[in-house]
Amino acid sequence: MGVLALLRVLVCCCVLVSVVNAEDPYRYYTWTVTYGTASPIGAPQQVILINGQFPGPRLDVVTNDNIILNLINKLDEPFLLTWNGIKQRKNSWQDGVLGTNCPIPPNSNYTYKFQTKDQIGTFFYFPSTQMHRAAGGYGAINVYQRPRIPIPYPVPTGDFTLLIGDWFKTGHKVLRQSLDSGKLLPSPDAVLINGQTRSTFSGDPGKTYMFKISNVGLSTSINFRIQGHKMKLVEVEGSHTVQNYYDSLDIHVGQSAAFLVTLDQPSKDYYIVASTRFTRRVLTATAVLHYSNSRTPVSGPLPAAPPNQPHWSMQQARTLRWNLTANAARPNPQGSFHYGKIIPSRTIVLANSAPLINGKQRYAVNQVSYVNADTPLKLADYFNIPGVFSVNALQSLPSGGPASVGTSIITAALHEFLEIIFQNNEKEIQSWHLDGYDFWVVGYGKGQWNRDQRSKYNLVDTLTRHTAQVYPNSWTAILVSLDNQGMWNVRSAQWARQYLGQQFYLKVWTPVKSLANEYDMPSNALLCGKAKGRHP
Repeated sequence: MGVLALLRVLVCCCVLVSVVNAEDPYRYYTWTVTYGTASPIGAPQQVILINGQFPGPRLDVVTNDNIILNLINKLDEPFLLTWNGIKQRKNSWQDGVLGTNCPIPPNSNYTYKFQTKDQIGTFFYFPSTQMHRAAGGYGAINVYQRPRIPIPYPVPTGDFTLLIGDWFKTGHKVLRQSLDSGKLLPSPDAVLINGQTRSTFSGDPGKTYMFKISNVGLSTSINFRIQGHKMKLVEVEGSHTVQNYYDSLDIHVGQSAAFLVTLDQPSKDYYIVASTRFTRRVLTATAVLHYSNSRTPVSGPLPAAPPNQPHWSMQQARTLRWNLTANAARPNPQGSFHYGKIIPSRTIVLANSAPLINGKQRYAVNQVSYVNADTPLKLADYFNIPGVFSVNALQSLPSGGPASVGTSIITAALHEFLEIIFQNNEKEIQSWHLDGYDFWVVGYGKGQWNRDQRSKYNLVDTLTRHTAQVYPNSWTAILVSLDNQGMWNVRSAQWARQYLGQQFYLKVWTPVKSLANEYDMPSNALLCGKAKGRHP
């Protein structure tokens, strides 16, 4: 081989190596959090803005993008954002909750660094501190597929993002003071769609559009529907679904879903409706689906809501199935991991309750009501700081006796496979979220769970998701593979319940320290409480 030919071979090899080892793309953002004034339900009130926007900016990213986001806090209180449904692979340092991060002080900043690793789907972010979520500060995260990874449906003409949630005319500080005094969260005053009570979404006749819906509210399940149109469900919280058609779908607090809707009706305008579920007073928000050639405004009655019955909703939830042959963010089929054939290493039963402690309303898990420590649990664990959290307070099965407060964690080994039962003995619906993971929702049922209920589990094609509803006086069973080391928040997605103690942390660990399992503490980590002044 001649010298020139050899050089050409070497150059080709170098190019090939550089392509193979190339890092995933980086996306850089600078966000400033401030107070502002808006009138989402008619009267001016204080809201939380991000870069002057309410809701905040939309994050449109691609699978495996690296996000570098500098968050500047201009509020008068410490502040954090958390990334609802983003798995934070090996990186609970960036989870943005008080058990893993020190809050960003006023007039200060923190740079989040995380990756949308192996995910496609509909997610959102929101403030995790205090009751800031009641004032806004939330926004959409849309993770799209890489160009060479196919999706199991034709690419839509466009997509619409709808952030839907209950809203309160009372300010977030007053709501917090009310909760601190022992009062219940009041009933909401309205439902908003993208921070408004009326929005318009325009499309061309005959074209198909994706509607990406997230329930960003504090407390209330919603039902979503579009006048005169069928909605084809294609994705739920990162899972491609069996593509069934729905007239409406219940979306519970913290959950997200995506539909394909074809504009195949006569050219006019149609109502988009979101209404509350399982509430004494039904609140409704409407938007408009506008055909681009329409000259006819919306008219006629709103499309009817389904029966206001938890049983109806539970039956609908069982129809949501995993598309086993579709790939996820990688080209392997979603159903290639046979979750139903794995025997769980143990069962954890988590029962929510609403006890009075010292005469004040609290919420608890297995009779322990969580209180935040002044030192994030992740830092206390990293620096071996004693006295910050307890590994013994929270039992893995419900027990009797009076409720107590504590900063509680449950420990589990990396790569354990758990069966977790959310047992709801109360009369109101619950919504549970697990940071850092998705999980298989294998069963719903009424009454008290027992081992015989396993015969009713869907062990073939149930969805993976990160937030699961639990109906009144009922149970929900999930299976989860603990493949993501870190300190992860398990919480009620209904924010007043979370704020008053319905949460704890799951420590997933192994005694072998390896960057293959978990990243080191970031060099820019904020240090507070008993970790202040320490060095990695």
